[in-house]
Amino acid sequence: MRDNEAKALELPNTNGLLHRRVFLKGGAAIASIPFLAAGVSAEDRSAPDLVPEWTREPGAGMSPYGDRSHHEADVQRNVVSQPGTVGSGASRTPLQSLEGMITPNSLHFERHHNGVPEIDPKRHQLLIHGMVKRPLTFDLDNLGRYPMVSKMLFIECSGNSAALLAENPVQASVGELHGLVSCANWAGIPLSSLFEEAGVDPAAHWVIAEGADAALMSRSIPLEKIMDDGLLALYQNGERLRPENGYPMRLLLPGWEGNMSVKWLRRLKVVSEPAMTKDETSKYSDVRPDGKSLLFTFPMGVKSVITSPSAGMALRDKGIYQITGLAWSGSGRIQRVEVSADGGATWSEAALDSPVLPKAMTRFRMGWNWSGGPAVLQSRAIDETGAVQPSREAWLAERGRNAVYHYNAIQSWQILQNGDVRNVYV
Repeated sequence: MRDNEAKALELPNTNGLLHRRVFLKGGAAIASIPFLAAGVSAEDRSAPDLVPEWTREPGAGMSPYGDRSHHEADVQRNVVSQPGTVGSGASRTPLQSLEGMITPNSLHFERHHNGVPEIDPKRHQLLIHGMVKRPLTFDLDNLGRYPMVSKMLFIECSGNSAALLAENPVQASVGELHGLVSCANWAGIPLSSLFEEAGVDPAAHWVIAEGADAALMSRSIPLEKIMDDGLLALYQNGERLRPENGYPMRLLLPGWEGNMSVKWLRRLKVVSEPAMTKDETSKYSDVRPDGKSLLFTFPMGVKSVITSPSAGMALRDKGIYQITGLAWSGSGRIQRVEVSADGGATWSEAALDSPVLPKAMTRFRMGWNWSGGPAVLQSRAIDETGAVQPSREAWLAERGRNAVYHYNAIQSWQILQNGDVRNVYV
C-alpha cells in the first residue's frame, strides 16, 4: 500500500521525482512514504538490547568547552597545501556530511596565502585613514561600544568548483569538488557607521583593505559596497572568530567572492582609485576566451549542488530516497530550485527549508522513487533577480576554457545500476 501512495505522489515523466508537497510544512504525505530503508519492523529482526552497557553506569562529567562525539571524528575538512608550503592552500567543507544551512565553525572552509597569524587581540588595531576628515584607530574595547548586527551569510571562494573545468570528470566527494563555500551567522559592526564617523571625502570611490597575515593580503573595494552592507565581523556562530577565519576581526562583504572579505583586518585606506594589487590583477581576474581578462568581477553567481546522493555514496536498494542539497546567490534570495533525475530532460520544483534569506545558503529537498536503473541527478537554482544557474555547456561557451574563477554551472551526479554515484558531464 505504501508503494502505491508513493506512486500517487510521483510527478509524470520525471524519472521518479515526487511532488514537493512531501516536504512542505504541515504536509501529511511524508508520514506514509517509506523513505530510505524506513523503520524495520521489530518482528523482522532480533530482539533489541533493552539494557545496553552505556545505561549501566554514570556517564562522563561536564567540560568547559564542548566537543563532538568521537564517533563523528571522520567528518573532517579536506586540507590541501600548495607544494613546498604549509600555510598556503585551502581546507574544504565536507558538504556531504552536513545538514541544514549553517556550517560549524570547526568545518568552515579556509583559504590561506601565508599561514594563520598568531595575533594578540590586546595589541591588534584597525586603522581607517586616507581620504577622510578624521583618521581613526579601533581596538576590540573601542569596537565593543558600537551597535552590532548579526546576519546569516555565505562566503564562497571564487575558485570554488574549479575542478569541474577538468577535461574529464574528477571522481571526488561533493566537499572536495565544491567545499570552498560555507554559511554562518556573522555578528559585527556595519562599516558605514565607522566610515561616517571618520568623514569620507566626496571624491573618494574605493577602499584598500589590508590583512595582518604575512602575505599582507590586500584588495580594492568600491566604497559603495562598504557603505551598503560591508560588515566588520567579530563573531561567527555566536563565538569570537576562530584564528583561521580572521580572529580578532575580519571584513565581510556579503555575496562577493571570499577573497574580498579580508581576514585579520588591520587597515582600511579610503582612496580615489583601486590599488591594482597582485590579488586583483594576476589573481582573481577572469580570463576570457580571447585571452583578455575582466577585473573586479566581485559578485558570486547563483548556484546549487546536490549533497545527497552525491559522488562516493551508494544507493542500497531501489525505492524512496531524499534528494537534498544547498543553493545560494550573491545577488539575493533563492527563489526556487529545480531538480532533474534524467540529466536535464525534465525539471521539477523542490521544497525549500525556511528561512530563505538573502545571500545565505538555502537547503532544498525532493523525494525520489528510484527504480533501480541508471539516472543522472541535477539541481538548478533561480534567484530573486531571475538569474538561472547555467549548464556546464553554456558556462564554457560564455567563459571559455581559460577561465578559473566564478564557476557556477550545474553539477551532474550519475547513478549507476548498482547504486554507485559518480561525477559526470552531460
